[in-house]
Amino acid sequence: MAGPTHRMLSGVLAPLALLLAGCATTAASRSPHDPLEPLNRGVYKFNDAIDRTVARPVAKAYHDHVPNPIRSGISNAIDNLAYPTTIVNDLLQAKWRAALNDVGRFLLNSTLGLGGLFDPASKEGLDKNDEDFGQTLGKWGVPSGPYLVLPFFGPSSLRDGPMIYPERYTDLRGYLGDWETKWTLIGVGALDTRSELLSVDQVLRNAYDPYLFTRDAYLQRREYQVRDGDVPEEKLEEPMDEPPPEDDSSEEIKPRRPTDATVEQSPPAEPETYQAPPN
Repeated sequence: MAGPTHRMLSGVLAPLALLLAGCATTAASRSPHDPLEPLNRGVYKFNDAIDRTVARPVAKAYHDHVPNPIRSGISNAIDNLAYPTTIVNDLLQAKWRAALNDVGRFLLNSTLGLGGLFDPASKEGLDKNDEDFGQTLGKWGVPSGPYLVLPFFGPSSLRDGPMIYPERYTDLRGYLGDWETKWTLIGVGALDTRSELLSVDQVLRNAYDPYLFTRDAYLQRREYQVRDGDVPEEKLEEPMDEPPPEDDSSEEIKPRRPTDATVEQSPPAEPETYQAPPN
């Protein structure tokens, strides 16, 4: 769990690792969920250029030179600061048991976990949930609307995009220190997320159309999150009927000549006798 920037990045790249078997479709690009595709593709190219020239190189250097225990502690702390968003949305969705679990998780990690640097809550069986305001709207029937690609933030939708703003008030990073401290923490969170997703970069590059692959991965993941995993299985397309095999023989098929073994022999007919008419 993290803030808006963290969520947008993980909302795209994290599910790519789960789509290796081809869950995301790469067929026709025109989708009823993406009426703004030409505009979205332009923003996608812009974001991709920023990622290739800035975000990925910096994330790779961070991953290669910062020891794993330190990176793990930073990731835990960032997640813990943003975790009130999950608690608030548990309550808004009337998930009372999940709310109690997440309150306990947040308190335990904030105290015994030294501000979230460690994660003792998981060892105690307090599961980590992931809820946000977009999921809450979807829970109560608000459709996702058209797919959108936001500059810097990445994939979103007409429903989820504006929810970046209320999340600013449930993310504790917005209340720590001055303006520079807040944005430093946000930047560190985005950097940590990007470094964790370096392993799926090759998957995206090998996609037939990276834009379609990313779009379908995002939409499928959001549907899964809103429904809490209760997503009906998509009907598989029925295979096309195969044409009958062509006969290589040019000769006409002739009926098989009956044999004595297969045809019952009828008795010979008696010869007809001529009878003269009466006088």
